[in-house]
Amino acid sequence: MLRGRPWPAAAREACGGRIRRIAYPIAPLPVRRHLQTKTVTDDDIARLAATPLHPLTLADLVKHGRPPLSARQLFDSANFTLSILPSRLAHRIQSLRNLPYIVVSNPHISQIHSNYVHSLSTLLPWAEKRIETLEDEIHFTEAMADLVQTHSNTISILARGFLEGRRYISPQEVTRFLDEHLRARIGTRLIAEQHITLHMSSQPHNELSDDPETSAKRVARSSYIGVIDTELRPADVIRRCEGMVGEICEFKYGVRPRLIINGEPNYKFAHIPMHLEYIITELLKNAFRATLERGMEREPIEVTIAPLPEDPELETSGGSTPVSNSSSGSERRSSITNEAQGNANRASKTDAMLEKEQQSSAIRAATAQIRPLKERTPGVTIRIRDRGGGIPPNNYSRIWEYSFTTFNDDDVRTIGQGSDMHGMDALSVISAGAGENGSSLAGLGYGLPLGRAYAEYFGGGIAVQSLWGWGTDVYLSLRGVGNVGQSQRGGR
Repeated sequence: MLRGRPWPAAAREACGGRIRRIAYPIAPLPVRRHLQTKTVTDDDIARLAATPLHPLTLADLVKHGRPPLSARQLFDSANFTLSILPSRLAHRIQSLRNLPYIVVSNPHISQIHSNYVHSLSTLLPWAEKRIETLEDEIHFTEAMADLVQTHSNTISILARGFLEGRRYISPQEVTRFLDEHLRARIGTRLIAEQHITLHMSSQPHNELSDDPETSAKRVARSSYIGVIDTELRPADVIRRCEGMVGEICEFKYGVRPRLIINGEPNYKFAHIPMHLEYIITELLKNAFRATLERGMEREPIEVTIAPLPEDPELETSGGSTPVSNSSSGSERRSSITNEAQGNANRASKTDAMLEKEQQSSAIRAATAQIRPLKERTPGVTIRIRDRGGGIPPNNYSRIWEYSFTTFNDDDVRTIGQGSDMHGMDALSVISAGAGENGSSLAGLGYGLPLGRAYAEYFGGGIAVQSLWGWGTDVYLSLRGVGNVGQSQRGGR
């Protein structure tokens, strides 16, 4: 067993907020002064960016087993991570380079480009070999922690860059780029953090406590497989988010609305808590604000939790869940697509290229339907109903836009000077905590588009029904990971 040393600061900051909620010992990593890097050439980027990307499923993330993993399972997880991350980073670099030169030359956009090149340079030395030793696995995990930390402020930096360069690029181009880039970022961080968390919850390199056997049993009892909670109760997440949003309301308005949960509040399924936390927080912020500003605080906000049918076909045959405003029908919601995960690279292609790709995609779709996880996949629909007066008809079609394009020059100068953690994306909220990040997306109109991206990433969706003058119903549909059986438990 390797003797560990303290976990590096970058890794602690990247994973600290979430790991503290997981009841298993943390595996230490050695402190290293410098990560091994390799110069990234244009040929490297072109070669990797030419690699086709495939949708990521929750099943991919749990296939290496339930912690604590054996050394062999850790190696498999590391090699799986390494097999898909370099090409995803190269696709993002290529996409950034396809923006107008004057936009890419903005110091903030240029910084994001440099961050991606740096991350790829740390992965290229590993791409030339397989990870087959514990020492290599430890060093590789440190590289993953560096990657997560490097990109922790990506969204706020991009926001400022596009605000400053908005006269040189149309709002439609920015929206298309951001929608794709931010979805791709979800997957990149998720893949990296999944391996980091599996590493930290496993034994081979762990200096366990006084009683290793007891510690191992405590790890085995955890409901987590990496970042995925196999016994996630949406009701618990809703109550946590209610507390956070309620405190904001009391500070600003002096009162908070009442929230009631009905349906099946004890329902559990397997999903990623930080994704659900971000989405619910954004939806409750909208519902609470509308309710209070209309003076309807005496009317409770009603949240209904309804498990999805086990047979996905039942969901696509005209059931009670409305079609998502952000999707193209039930077929879209019943599968995981490259478009939903930001892998289609639409932002960097011409209309002719996109038309040709759509034709070939239609041929592929006719021969193979991509199922989200397994044929029988449990999940949940959460309805949030408020009496906040509904959405004005002239704004209804714009609720999924990145509305920062309407800001004036004074607004641009103030972006990034706050530290409102509730305006950040889900992964940064968990990692940074209040006041640490020094950046904010509050008021930028990123909330609903990002929430939609998290929901759709694994085959879910968000639908909105508004009764102008009365209130709004929002339907959040999420897919689970399926039944996680004993066969997925890690070896000792």
